[in-house]
Amino acid sequence: MRALKDAGVLTCSFTNQPGIARGEARIEDFEKELMDFGIDRILVCPHQHTDGCECRKPSPGMLHKAAEENHLDLKKCVFIGDRWTDLVAADEVGSMKILVKTGSGTAAYEQYINKEYVGRWANAKPDYVASDFNEAVRWIRSRSIL
Repeated sequence: MRALKDAGVLTCSFTNQPGIARGEARIEDFEKELMDFGIDRILVCPHQHTDGCECRKPSPGMLHKAAEENHLDLKKCVFIGDRWTDLVAADEVGSMKILVKTGSGTAAYEQYINKEYVGRWANAKPDYVASDFNEAVRWIRSRSIL
């Protein structure tokens, strides 16, 4: 995060948290945790899988909202995620996609390698696969993307 901050990069987090709708968590708790990591803008989808909202990834609703509120060109943004829903949402808006093999990322990568994704999901290929967030940032910096 320090390298991104030093480069003047706006950092946003997009997270699906269905436990909020079920009353198991509060949105403020997620916002505080992510702010403590140094993230500038946090967008949370509090809906359950079955709610049919526009914000829940893989829908790009939260990405469009961040773009509108922060005057971003999503085609010039890089998304780092550990789930295939992250990559599908980023692919929908034409952003660069990095899959990190932390959290759920190892399972997502194995499903990708084993060609378990079909249809729209199969087309959301990562531009890079990183072992962790730090490697993803180093790759971005080495490409002079920042």
